[in-house]
Amino acid sequence: MILVLNYGGQFAHLIARRIRDLGVRSEILPGDASIEEISALAPAGIVLSGSPHSVLANGPLPDKKIFELGVPILGICYGHQAMAHLLKGKVKRGEHREFGKENLSIVKKDSLLNGLSSNETVWFSHGDTVNTLPKGFTKTASTKTCRYAAYSDEKRKFYNIQFHPEVTHTVRGKRILSNFVFGICGAKKDWNMKAVASRIVSDLRRELGESHVIVGISGGVDSLVAATLLYKAIGNCLHAVFVDTGLLRKGEVESVSNALRSRGFKNLHVIEARSTFLARLAGVNDPEEKRRIIGHSFVEIFERTLKKELKEFPVTYLAQGTIYPDRIESAATGKHAAKIKSHHNLTLPPEMQLELIEPVKDLYKDEVRKVGEQLGLPHDMVWRHPFPGPGLGVRIVGEVTEERLEILREADAIFTEELREAGEYEKIWQAFAALLPVRSVGVMGDARTYEYMIALRAVDSVDGMSADWHKMPQELLERISSRIVGSVRGVNRVLFDVTQKPPATIEYE
Repeated sequence: MILVLNYGGQFAHLIARRIRDLGVRSEILPGDASIEEISALAPAGIVLSGSPHSVLANGPLPDKKIFELGVPILGICYGHQAMAHLLKGKVKRGEHREFGKENLSIVKKDSLLNGLSSNETVWFSHGDTVNTLPKGFTKTASTKTCRYAAYSDEKRKFYNIQFHPEVTHTVRGKRILSNFVFGICGAKKDWNMKAVASRIVSDLRRELGESHVIVGISGGVDSLVAATLLYKAIGNCLHAVFVDTGLLRKGEVESVSNALRSRGFKNLHVIEARSTFLARLAGVNDPEEKRRIIGHSFVEIFERTLKKELKEFPVTYLAQGTIYPDRIESAATGKHAAKIKSHHNLTLPPEMQLELIEPVKDLYKDEVRKVGEQLGLPHDMVWRHPFPGPGLGVRIVGEVTEERLEILREADAIFTEELREAGEYEKIWQAFAALLPVRSVGVMGDARTYEYMIALRAVDSVDGMSADWHKMPQELLERISSRIVGSVRGVNRVLFDVTQKPPATIEYE
C-alpha cells in the first residue's frame, strides 16, 4: 500500500488514483497525520502531495519522524518544497511562476527518472522554489526557470519533483509513478475493479441488512452504478427517486426511467419538481448560490417524497452517487483543501433522520464505469458522458430561465446527435453545449438578429481531474454549428472551447 499525505492540493486524490491505476492500493491521510496513524498503515511508500499553501507562510507540514521510518518518500510540488524545508534546505519565492507545460531537462537519471529521455514534457503549477538542497541530496533535473526541478537522496530513498506526474499533461508521468511504486517501494499489485465491486456489495449488505434506502437518480452513470450496487445488495429495500428538476437534458426523464425499469427496479418514483427549482433559481446569477439552491432543493424534495410517496416504508438511509472528484472539489479531502464547488456532500437536516451512504465515494469516474461493467450494465449507459448533479443549471452561465433552458436543451441534443452519427462520441470523455449570457449581432434571412451564443465543450480525460480539449474534424464542427444556428431559435453564434483543465474547469459553473 502507498500512502498519500494530503496538504490540500486539488490533485491529492488524483495521485492516489494514478497509483491505484497501476494496480496498487493507495490510502490518503491528512498531511499532518500523526506518526502513529501513518505507522499503523505500514505503507510501502509515502507521497507528499501538492498544496495551495506555502512553507514560507506556515503552510501545513508532515511529522518530521516520517523521515526516520525507513520508508521511501516522494515529494511532489509543495511536498518537494516541504521536504527541503524540513531537512534544512532552503525555499524562496520564485522569480518566475511556472504554470502549465514545461520542458524538463534531466541531468542525472536516478531510480525515479529511470527510463525517461533527456528532455521530457511535464506540467508545473508553483510559485515557491527550492534554491538550496538539503545535505545528501543531488540535483537530477531542471527547467529554464527552475534550477531544482527534481532532486533525490538515493541512499535514503527520498525523491522530489517540482512538477506533477499525476496529471495527463506530464507525458511520462505514469512511468515516474511506476518507478516509485514498483522499482523503489517494491509494492505488490492488489487492486482490481472486480474485487472492489464485490467488496462494495458485501460491505453494503453487511452495513444495511434489511434497512430501506432512498437513492437519488440524476441521469448520470455515478448515481446509476451506485443504485445498481445497492439493488444488488438489498433488492427491493431500495427506493430510487428521479427528480425532474427541469434542468435535465432533452428526453432525460423518459430514457432514464425506461432504462432503470428494464433493469428490474420496482420501486422507482419520478417526482415532478420543475416549477420549484425554476422559481428558486429566478434572478440568481452567482454559480455557488445556484449550486447551493439546487442541492438543498434536492434534499427538500427527498424529504417531501419520504413523507408522501414512501411514508409506508421505514427508510433510514439516503444514498448518493458521490465519487472522488466530487469530494476533492468540495474540499472534502482535508482541512487544508481549497474550496472549488459546494453542491456535493450536503448536510442533511436533523429532522430528516437519515444517514448518508455513498457506495462509490472512493472511486474515480473510469473506476465507476469498470464497476458498472462488472455489474452487467449496458455499454451505452456505462459509457455515457458525465452529467453534473446540478444539471443544465451549471451549463447556463448566469440566471437560469425557461427560455434559456429550452435553447440549451435543443443545442445540446443536436451536438450529441451529430457526435454519435459521426462516430466521435465514444472518443470523447465529455461533450456538451453551454449557454453564455451574451447576445451578439448576427444576420439571418437578410435581417439583423441579436441572440445568444452557444459554447461547445468537448474534452479528453481519464478521470476528469485534468483534461485537454478534444480535436475533432473541422467539417464536423462546421456541420454542428450550422445545424444549431439553423435549428435553434434564439442562437446566432456558436463557439468551440479550446481551454484545458486546469486552468479551466470542465463545466462552466
